[in-house]
Amino acid sequence: MKRGLLAAALLVLTASAFAQPQPQPQPQPHSTEPPSAASCQAEEAALERDIDLARSRGQMLRRRQLAENLAALRTRCQASEPSMSRAARIDKLEHDIQLLRSELEHAEEQLRELKNQRP
Repeated sequence: MKRGLLAAALLVLTASAFAQPQPQPQPQPHSTEPPSAASCQAEEAALERDIDLARSRGQMLRRRQLAENLAALRTRCQASEPSMSRAARIDKLEHDIQLLRSELEHAEEQLRELKNQRP
């Protein structure tokens, strides 16, 4: 019986993964100029909104791809910024941890719901 439930759960997860819309590629800057702080903040905010939207719709694959885009954006923006102060690095890491915790809580909630469903 457990095997049947596990197979059904995997089938549901696989079907939902294929049903997710394909993510739209994020525009990458092609200029050799470093991105401005304002454009970095705007792009980061847009990606974070998209991540939240994908999470709320259960589009975990899209959320993961957007998170990868966000990490790449942050890397590009950090490379263009003067080195951050210790306090700024602490703030950034605290923000990243908060984001990861919220993602973990959402995934745990989905797992609980899946485990509590009747076969």
